[in-house]
Amino acid sequence: MAAPWSHETALCPRSRELSGLAIRLLPQNCERGVDVGEVATVPVPVEAEKAGPRGKGSGLFRAFWRWHFYASFLVIPVLLILAVTGLIYLFRFQIEPVLHADLMKVQQPAGLVAQPYSSQLEEVRQAFPDATVVSMTEPSAPNRSTVFSLDTAAGPRDVFVDPYEGKVLGALNPDTTLSGGAILLHGELMAGRWGDYVIEIAACWAIVMAMTGYYLFFRGRVARARRRAAGAAGAVLRSRHGRTGSVLGVGLLFLIVSGLPWTGVWGEQTQKLATQGGTSFWAEDHGALSNPTSTMDESLPHSHSVPWGVGKSDVPRSDPADKRRSVATVDTAIAVGERNGLRRPMTVALPADEEGVYSAIGYAFNDPAKERSLHVDQYGGRVVSTYGYGDYPALAKVVAQGIALHEGRRFGTLNLWVTTVFCLGVVFMCVTGPLMWWRRRPKGNALGAPRGRLPLRATPALAVLVVALALFLPLFGITLAAVLLLDQLVLRRVAGLRAWFNTVRT
Repeated sequence: MAAPWSHETALCPRSRELSGLAIRLLPQNCERGVDVGEVATVPVPVEAEKAGPRGKGSGLFRAFWRWHFYASFLVIPVLLILAVTGLIYLFRFQIEPVLHADLMKVQQPAGLVAQPYSSQLEEVRQAFPDATVVSMTEPSAPNRSTVFSLDTAAGPRDVFVDPYEGKVLGALNPDTTLSGGAILLHGELMAGRWGDYVIEIAACWAIVMAMTGYYLFFRGRVARARRRAAGAAGAVLRSRHGRTGSVLGVGLLFLIVSGLPWTGVWGEQTQKLATQGGTSFWAEDHGALSNPTSTMDESLPHSHSVPWGVGKSDVPRSDPADKRRSVATVDTAIAVGERNGLRRPMTVALPADEEGVYSAIGYAFNDPAKERSLHVDQYGGRVVSTYGYGDYPALAKVVAQGIALHEGRRFGTLNLWVTTVFCLGVVFMCVTGPLMWWRRRPKGNALGAPRGRLPLRATPALAVLVVALALFLPLFGITLAAVLLLDQLVLRRVAGLRAWFNTVRT
């Protein structure tokens, strides 16, 4: 009677058939000869699965290859989305003015100068009487419009104003622009909290992919070189995949680590621990309040002229409806910011109520160390308080610098292009990985997964590393436990699934 058979994949290249049966020769260091991406599907007796530790594919190379393979199912789709949306985000200041030139670009008529921001603000309020103006951003160049951010019943809106003619050009929902959609995808896959969880899980498993990828790259280099020299099919692509990954791996790990503070589980929990320890991931500006009895400085622009003698006296505390009261304007905030060294173009957050302040925020796109905000009294135009990089907790300073690198802006154009090349490299990896599997996929009812089991008992250091990673990254630990339970309770016990996933039988 014929013996039952199972499908064995990722066999040592020294396999040969003997007497009609596929007999594996397993000399010392056999797994070193296995090349990533090359899987042979050979019939092997079920009894061969009981042949001993090496018959179970317990070598590190095969085990890491298997984990690298299965992690890619979750990591590749998410990384591809993050890389593409990251590219759009990097070039948002170049893309959006092209797509919305009628709103974002203006021409300066001869002899005209920009209108006061307070006048532009009034135009916006007249055009959107039921909306709340939240902030104003100065034009970034002479041919760019002034941008006012509004809260409306229909959601957020960015309103664009011609600074020379003072007319409203139109409005956009920032979340529906190309870059706005990219930001939502990049942050939460447009799926809210659950999308954030998926990205965090993928980020955790991307660490596993990077670590196992480095092991496979260095341990498999001899086999790859041999196949390349022999002109084997797919050898060049496999080598390019490995070399590209060896360069991108470090950058990928950095982007993951610098992005973790944003995540919903790891980020929130570690922020709580940091707060308990007297520090924080984030700068926390507690703002300020205006004083209705503050002194008006005549040298600053405000809503109407005040005689010099009154300019140094206290503005009386009066009814908010009293139109005779002198108040500062958005132009006041800009003048105060410039006087105090804030870089332009500035963004000014408007007072939310009678006690609110104008918050002038200096331009610090390329250098987080120059991040600084001034809170300006809406009546007297004085600086009520300041908050900047020097006031950040030490941990927040590190996070701020990491975010600037993450977003490709810390070192200007160089950082931008390095990050661009990195994103393109990630796209290349996300395409070549599945392509290598497609070329070597087995025929029949099998996925073509490498066979292997992590030898945790034989390598305690590896067991400690896995446990430490699971504790440090909670969502990785939870999903790892779920995968191991699924493997132990289902995949190894159902013959069809065991054959499809090429799982080692217990």
